Amino acid sequence: MRTIPREARRITYSTEIRNLKKVPFTQEQREVALGSVLGDGHLEANWSKTNYLLKISHSVQQSEYVRWKYEIFRNFVLTEPKVHRTTNSLRFATISHSEFTGFRNIFYRDKKKIIPENLVAMLTPLAIAVWFMDDGNAVKSKGSIKGYHINSQSFTFLENVELARILERTYGIHVNLERNHEYYRLAIWQRPSREKFIDLVWPFMLDSMKYKIFG
Repeated sequence: MRTIPREARRITYSTEIRNLKKVPFTQEQREVALGSVLGDGHLEANWSKTNYLLKISHSVQQSEYVRWKYEIFRNFVLTEPKVHRTTNSLRFATISHSEFTGFRNIFYRDKKKIIPENLVAMLTPLAIAVWFMDDGNAVKSKGSIKGYHINSQSFTFLENVELARILERTYGIHVNLERNHEYYRLAIWQRPSREKFIDLVWPFMLDSMKYKIFG
């Protein structure tokens, strides 16, 4: 197993880590990062507050999914995913990188996650699939699938309106806004839109995450 010097030193970094920070992301890494930022991923500042890193954490039942993300970002990760016993989760963190800082700059205002104006140009099928694997679920009634939720309650009503517009205009998927207590989330109810949504994300769904489609 390869070994990469840790980023923990606060005064000097190894040459290898400094060089890693200059390596641009692949398109796949950008799309998975985007889906994770929309979903459960957490962007955190490094010790010097100059760049951000990405923290990934999911339940141990979703370990295949965590390890898939780990493999995507592996060249920017210093240690393999570890189990956090208190929360029964599997997690890892990347090194800090200017590409994550770019996501932080466009997705946050005053420390609050927002929907940026240029999201329509970035929201690819892979990014949507990651977002759905993070925050989506099937809605079943009497043993059959009635629709899908994307739990976007962290966004405002108007931001959810914009997300729904993007999905409809870009992919022809009609999305309703559903009240969830005092918040809103995306809901896909119409059969043609459900089928379009499944066709869109299916190529990227991990086998262990397909329960989110089948319920």
